[in-house]
Amino acid sequence: MHDMWNLVPALLAGLLLGAIFFGGLWWTIRQGLSSPQPAAWFFGSLLLRMGLAVTGLYLVSGGQMERLLVCLCGFALGRWMVTRITRVEANRVPPAGEVGRAS
Repeated sequence: MHDMWNLVPALLAGLLLGAIFFGGLWWTIRQGLSSPQPAAWFFGSLLLRMGLAVTGLYLVSGGQMERLLVCLCGFALGRWMVTRITRVEANRVPPAGEVGRAS
């Protein structure tokens, strides 16, 4: 039981890393689609998000497979949270093909 409590910080760190990674992806898509140079947005964001995620996972794991697996579970949970939060926002915006169409 004592070992389980040592893994909670790894889970929380994974949750934060996942929220930053996928939240940054959502923000990049919104910014990149209206930018005159979307490739720069997407490539720069990819490098920044991947670098942050890999470095964070490496540091949190500390060379222990258990901590890495728990951190990855938190990362997946962060993805689920961002997907749920941004889905509400996406429901308010009509799809691009539907704007201006008569019903």
